[in-house]
Amino acid sequence: MDDLARHADGLRALPPSCGPVRLVAVDGHAGSGKSTFATRLAAALGGAPVLRLDDLATHEELFGWTGRLMEQVVLPLSRGEAARYAPYDWTERRFGPARILEPAPVVLLEGVGAGRREVRPWLAALCWMELDRETSWQRGRDRDGAGLTGFWDGWTLAERRHFAEDPSRPYADTLVRQLPEGYAWLPGPRATAGVNRSVTHGSQKVPPY
Repeated sequence: MDDLARHADGLRALPPSCGPVRLVAVDGHAGSGKSTFATRLAAALGGAPVLRLDDLATHEELFGWTGRLMEQVVLPLSRGEAARYAPYDWTERRFGPARILEPAPVVLLEGVGAGRREVRPWLAALCWMELDRETSWQRGRDRDGAGLTGFWDGWTLAERRHFAEDPSRPYADTLVRQLPEGYAWLPGPRATAGVNRSVTHGSQKVPPY
């Protein structure tokens, strides 16, 4: 059942995980529908900020954005301060003017690798888009057209390598499956394992990872 308002209420009720912020990751394969889902969930949350990891990655560092994320976004939010980051321009191949991200009650982090191991201790919840990689990648290729075939060839190799070394799905609290209309929310591997979600950096305790 696609009840985004109810699930949004559930996210707001979670303990803060990054200072005063509930940082919620939306992860999954490229082309799995993360961006659309995050946009709809943000609206259900009353306009929650969404940080797109495409803004932190570059052509040369498809997955080398962890330092920028931590220094520019996570650590300021953990102190209750506004984050300030410079989004990457994929056409100009350079970082653009800085953007401000306020420490809202819920902040969404959307992109491939949003649930990576360095980020997980700061998350209130991790959502995984439940669509297999081959189907996801084909959707992405169809969406972007033949002009980006070379990019996708390199991307799929990089993504395959990333998830082999640092998988996100085993730590997901929720598996999100896109339906013809709306989404199904299913318990993720982490939720079914019964891990205590209250143990976070926000509570100054050691994360269970």
